[in-house]
Amino acid sequence: MERALCHAAVMLLAGACVTTASLAVAAESARTELDAALRSRPNLDHGAELFRNCAVCHGSNGEGTLDGGVARIAGQHAAVIAKQLVDYRHDRRWDIRMEHFADQHHLVDPQSIIDVASYVHGLSAGVAPGVGDGELAQHGSELYAGRCSGCHGPEGEGNAQKWIPRIAGQHYEYLMRQIYDAVDGRRPNMSRAHVKMFAKLDRDDIVGLSDFLSRLGSRPTAPEAVAPTR
Repeated sequence: MERALCHAAVMLLAGACVTTASLAVAAESARTELDAALRSRPNLDHGAELFRNCAVCHGSNGEGTLDGGVARIAGQHAAVIAKQLVDYRHDRRWDIRMEHFADQHHLVDPQSIIDVASYVHGLSAGVAPGVGDGELAQHGSELYAGRCSGCHGPEGEGNAQKWIPRIAGQHYEYLMRQIYDAVDGRRPNMSRAHVKMFAKLDRDDIVGLSDFLSRLGSRPTAPEAVAPTR
């Protein structure tokens, strides 16, 4: 009996070690591919061709859907888009649609990743995002100023050099879903700090924060450097 228990414990430990090693390899592979993409010079014409697949869900101008089922990606930092695409390719972010269209059949190499990411950065949605009812938007503004603006910026503009996404003007329903997904463990590429912070929010906090951000307009005024500083 004791021998059987010891054997089971050894097998569990071995399995955990293999899983940890596999995760480490996947992370290194993802970082290598992202670095290669960010070192590449974007080809916007090629990016426009690749975006035709994206437009089926995200819309011709990257406007997404008001119900939050599809993100508003127009104007997002190219480096952020590239990182998310790489994460989908390496099981570091989950969505069956994105995993399909971000695979190597559709985006064959790092060059393709930066091409489509840069094209998306140059898009302008042209329509207003979906917003909440406004009742808790002021509460969300105060919450954002105290907990989020230090990294995401006072206007929700993000930071391309640090892969921090622009979250201003994102759809209200999408923002709420991402927060709940992170807390529930469905966003594996979300930092522990984010998950810990989100877990402390109550419903009014999440509603207010999402509503405030959906109403916060922010667009880049000039082309940005694609690759983060090393």
